[in-house]
Amino acid sequence: MMKAVEISQPGGPDVLKLADRPMPEPAHDDVLIKVAFAGVNRPDALQRAGLYNPPKNASDLPGLEASGEVVAVGAGVTSVAAGDQVCALLPGGGYAEYVTTPAAHCLPVPAGLSMAQAACLPETFFTVWSNVFMRGGLQAGERFLVHGGSSGIGTTAIQLAKAFGARVFTTAGNDEKCGACIELGAEAAFNYRDIDFVEKMQAVGGADLILDMVGGPYIQRNLKSLADDGRLVQIAFLQGPKVELNLMQLMMRRLTVTGSTLRPQSDLAKARIADELRSKVWPLIEAGKVTPVMDQEFAMEDAALAHARMESSAHIGKIVLRVGK
Repeated sequence: MMKAVEISQPGGPDVLKLADRPMPEPAHDDVLIKVAFAGVNRPDALQRAGLYNPPKNASDLPGLEASGEVVAVGAGVTSVAAGDQVCALLPGGGYAEYVTTPAAHCLPVPAGLSMAQAACLPETFFTVWSNVFMRGGLQAGERFLVHGGSSGIGTTAIQLAKAFGARVFTTAGNDEKCGACIELGAEAAFNYRDIDFVEKMQAVGGADLILDMVGGPYIQRNLKSLADDGRLVQIAFLQGPKVELNLMQLMMRRLTVTGSTLRPQSDLAKARIADELRSKVWPLIEAGKVTPVMDQEFAMEDAALAHARMESSAHIGKIVLRVGK
């Protein structure tokens, strides 16, 4: 048996309870990881609230990323071995002492990073790389706007876009968060409570690419903020998934609207993202050019406090749970 944090019923952070669960066993192509730290992400909170069901055959436990030690491998696994220190994208189950995941979704803990820092990497780096670079096609010299710049996604997107030569702009909810975004490499950070980001982006010629997780009324404002031939990539919709859209604007200005979610994608698609991260991004992390931003660490039994902090939006960067002893 192992200790795990389960969702006792749909609801607020207080429904997260420590429980005993059977240890999982690695299937073909899977590995079993003894978890050191687990990342805390918005989809965990949505799942806890009953708004985001895990995929078929995935664990019902929350947790989409973790760092730790591989302690067993399933049949067919040759890319990693027992004893390897890894961080991994998970289909679920990260809030536990042990978790299984496809071996192809594991990446080595970058040299110079702690296990806590490594747990901050998979979910955000897979998401940002696949949406900003693979789907959005960001190029050096382009103007890139990311909303929620002080979030785990935002702090990652700012650093990666800057490292690959883009001009980076962002929005955040207060001056402290805006300052943190500037320190990470943003050319400008707009406090969305006081500043109209549409006017600011139009003044610099419009964004070539926007990464948005707000949705709702932001979609129309994002389209106005784009340069001609610009691209909008949607990865969440905190203010709602539905909006009325004038297609003439898209057609006349040749705009592209796309988006994705990571969790439902195939194991092969996630493995391809992992391969690109390993070759193109991990060297930047090991060189100290890109660093995960950690907000706070909580013990696994305090998962409810971790969720409360995330939902308060007071954090800057990633929140992690300490699982291993």
